[in-house]
Amino acid sequence: MKKIVLLLAVGLMTLGLQAQEKKAEITFETDVIDYGDVAHGSDGEREFKFTNTGTAPLVISKAYSTCGCTVPSPPKDPIAPGETGVIKVKYDTNRAAGPIRKTITVYTNASAEPYTLKIKGTLLPESN
Repeated sequence: MKKIVLLLAVGLMTLGLQAQEKKAEITFETDVIDYGDVAHGSDGEREFKFTNTGTAPLVISKAYSTCGCTVPSPPKDPIAPGETGVIKVKYDTNRAAGPIRKTITVYTNASAEPYTLKIKGTLLPESN
């Protein structure tokens, strides 16, 4: 009987410790931004908004894109639980006209797996 009570007590303590583990979680408002039709040479900056829905500070350690024409700028400081932040993305609209299909990969302390964000749209030809 004492062994059963001891096992139950140890089990409950273990569950209590696991429930107290603090962890960051990131929730994006959207994972795709549609630029629509973009004029050549226009402002190519957009923002991916997110919230730290976890219980520990969120750190974005790295963000990169599939090509040099798209530059993500994540926040440098940790985002506190319940707070919001943005990852700014600048697309170079001085490039050749055509479809925009780019991927931004984001690494955080919220998950071992990266998050994938996308931008899409159409860059219009330069008007003379």
